[in-house]
Amino acid sequence: MANKRDYYEVLGVDKNASEDDIKKAYRRIAIKYHPDRNPGNKEAEEKFKEAAEAYDVLHDPQKRQQYDQFGFDAPGGFGGFGGGGFSMDDIFSMFGSVFGDAGFGGFGSRGGHAERKVRGGDLRLKVKMTLQEVSTGVTKKFRVKKDITCPHCNGTGAEAGTSAETCPTCHGSGYTVQTRQTLFGIMQTQGACPTCHGEGKVIKNKCSHCGGDGVIKGEEVVEIKIPAGVADGMVLTVRGKGNAGAHNGIPGDIQVFVSEEPNDTFVRQDNDLIYNLLLDFPTAALGGEVKIPTIDGKNVKINLEPGIQPGTTKRLRGKGLPAVQGYGMGNGDIIVNISVYVPKTLSRSERETLEKLRESDNFKSDKSTKESIFQRFKNYFS
Repeated sequence: MANKRDYYEVLGVDKNASEDDIKKAYRRIAIKYHPDRNPGNKEAEEKFKEAAEAYDVLHDPQKRQQYDQFGFDAPGGFGGFGGGGFSMDDIFSMFGSVFGDAGFGGFGSRGGHAERKVRGGDLRLKVKMTLQEVSTGVTKKFRVKKDITCPHCNGTGAEAGTSAETCPTCHGSGYTVQTRQTLFGIMQTQGACPTCHGEGKVIKNKCSHCGGDGVIKGEEVVEIKIPAGVADGMVLTVRGKGNAGAHNGIPGDIQVFVSEEPNDTFVRQDNDLIYNLLLDFPTAALGGEVKIPTIDGKNVKINLEPGIQPGTTKRLRGKGLPAVQGYGMGNGDIIVNISVYVPKTLSRSERETLEKLRESDNFKSDKSTKESIFQRFKNYFS
């Protein structure tokens, strides 16, 4: 990630930029480095792709939130147009509308005509995770019902032995230009061709299996790697595993919503785990060695000083949860909260013993202890 530039820097906007500001910034840069203006210029092509990648993340509220929180280490990552399998046509088909009336009909590699590729729809999955799975990360498999490429026509939409033909309306450009007279003079507007819907091709002899769409209903077993440290409500993006795009278009993504199951032992607080240690009164008074469970199932021994007070906390460094994909400073901690159990019923001899002890000054709280407990009580609500 060292060679990647900050997405806000790429578009030249600040972190508080509005969606409209981001769109305008991307349009300005994309037009500047558009392949039609820079034929054969590899550096311009890379800047064009870099701007498209930045816009892909920042114009999407969900992706932008993840990027703002985790940077390039966001769960699921942020694809990449430079080396993630996306072509120039893919970028134009996904974001081409921002060019408006800039006058670009496509890319030089296609003789001035762009073949619009249809992007498949995204899918959503909800995955339940135990705290143990969160601590280590996990790979889960899902059988997903979705649009898949038609095996009969291999996604072309045309019956075997035939192929799509150039659209007679737009002559393969994928768009049409309308000219009209206005108060301000002659105005031209460009839009997707109504005949081919921007694809530049039409299918006369449609596939008998998919009806010419190039996709059919099917299912696929999808393997999703969920990194350690994810939290309830977090959304992971799995690129290219959503619905197949019509006519061998761009596949959609899968949005994976993380749901964390409650744990009987720990309460999670960010990457820290809070454990409530309930002591019997003699141990709290006398002190001693106790065992504390950890997330990996092993116990850790700690020594308690005599007279330890309820509300006291002990911290086991590094025994909590890891940060997502290493984003942060190591693992969290286990915070041990001390509680003391007071018996609800007493035998006669126990009651007599406690009545004698109650008269002892050692069983009466002093001022400093009162102040310390009260301060912890105040901190709890602050």
